Amino acid sequence: MSTSIPFLTAGEFYDRVSPVRAVRALRDTLRAGFDPAEDHQRISSRLSSGEFLLMPSEAGKIAGIKVLSVAPGNPARNLPRIQGTYILFDSETLTPRQLIDGVALTNVRTAAVSLAAIEDALLAGDGPLRVVLYGAGQQGMSHLLTLRAVLQGRREIESVTAVVRSAQNYAHLEDIEVVAAGSSRADEATAAAGLVLCTTTSREPLFDAQLVGPAAVVVAVGSHEPDARELPAALLGRSTVVVEDIATALRECGDVVMAIAEGELSAQDLVPMARAVRDPQLLRGHGPVVFKSSGMAWEDLVLGGAAVEAESE
Repeated sequence: MSTSIPFLTAGEFYDRVSPVRAVRALRDTLRAGFDPAEDHQRISSRLSSGEFLLMPSEAGKIAGIKVLSVAPGNPARNLPRIQGTYILFDSETLTPRQLIDGVALTNVRTAAVSLAAIEDALLAGDGPLRVVLYGAGQQGMSHLLTLRAVLQGRREIESVTAVVRSAQNYAHLEDIEVVAAGSSRADEATAAAGLVLCTTTSREPLFDAQLVGPAAVVVAVGSHEPDARELPAALLGRSTVVVEDIATALRECGDVVMAIAEGELSAQDLVPMARAVRDPQLLRGHGPVVFKSSGMAWEDLVLGGAAVEAESE
């Protein structure tokens, strides 16, 4: 093994893997027959100041693992809450081939997974799209960037409203209406939205289920714990609920776990993301569409592979 493994910085990764390329790579992988149910489970190890997350995966000629640290106290220190590195290996020899900035990979991957899951539902809608974004942090902005890139020339975005706890902290956002959580304006915007993006660390539902319109698409990415949720159970009960993998959702997705516990949803109601991508008709004409993501290791592997492929083009 070489004593020097090449490292792909955040800037280099962003240059190689655009939002559109990331969405296409994920959708192509699912269309080609990859089954997320066969992916390896995320491993969590508690630490005194947070936790380690280990995310191993293997597909074809590559294997990889993302090593992340989650330190809830870091924002108060002006440090990232999540930090880490991705290690890409040759799957036959298990020789390390590439190191990739883990935060950049996560930022691109999380939003790309959301858009890969809901792209067909968004394109099936009529007229300009009104977007409500709960949480205007890094993941919120990544979702908005990816949304704009994927819909460019395909569907107009009429407006974006960001719902945040402290509106004054986001006065710098241009072309985005910023409103306070719990305000009447936040409720009005949510009721009128065609797309609601939930990218917060909230452990309780962000809004009332009845605010969401019958043709709306809702994405929730803020939690990967069975006792935390951003969405009310009643919303999932009247929606087509798409998840990356059913077993993973039942283990990690509090939005799903608690909706089932409260009798609003059953495991049989869940639609795997791979099925939704292969059969877009599943997401049309059946009330709201909810995509609940907790993040899976195969997604990082796909985008890590895409970054390596881009180098040779």
